[in-house]
Amino acid sequence: MPIVLASTSPIRRHMLEAAGVEHECAAPGIDENPYKERHAEAAALVLALGSAKALAVSGSRPDAWVIGSDSVVTVPGAGRCDKPRDRDHAAEQLRLFSGQAMTLTSGVALARGANIEWQCAESARLQVRDLSDAFIADYLDAEWPEVGYTVGVFRLEGRGVQLFESIEGDHFTILGMPLLPLLGALRERGLIAA
Repeated sequence: MPIVLASTSPIRRHMLEAAGVEHECAAPGIDENPYKERHAEAAALVLALGSAKALAVSGSRPDAWVIGSDSVVTVPGAGRCDKPRDRDHAAEQLRLFSGQAMTLTSGVALARGANIEWQCAESARLQVRDLSDAFIADYLDAEWPEVGYTVGVFRLEGRGVQLFESIEGDHFTILGMPLLPLLGALRERGLIAA
């Protein structure tokens, strides 16, 4: 039975490839705004978005198990932060994150036959160090536009690791998908070797 990742994220695709999970990719093509308006709490939002993405692809692939995933960042005093609109917005977000404890919440859902069969959300806490304007400019010179596609304006597998003093939480959750629980769910369903 095929496994389909309802995502265009190269990070999520790479996580599955590195774990040895054979899969296809399909763009879910959903409008995220109605979900963001309905769900204020981070875990509820990522589960709703992950489920919506999985269901959007599952409708056209009833033969497949479809994985949908999403992540959000929340910061005290600023609430939920979306992907930056442009480089100036990215710099503004980084100044806002400076010295703050960022919470990154990632969710994943597994659908089959247009039904959600399983879902999971996990959070991690990332303490952002004090960032100077010079660092922010140099960082964006090196990392833009790639970080423009990420919540939190960072790629932990790249220079984004320099943003933080400390990190508490699962590495895969921070990358954008709670991979270990997902692998367990795939094993339970006989989709990968137990």
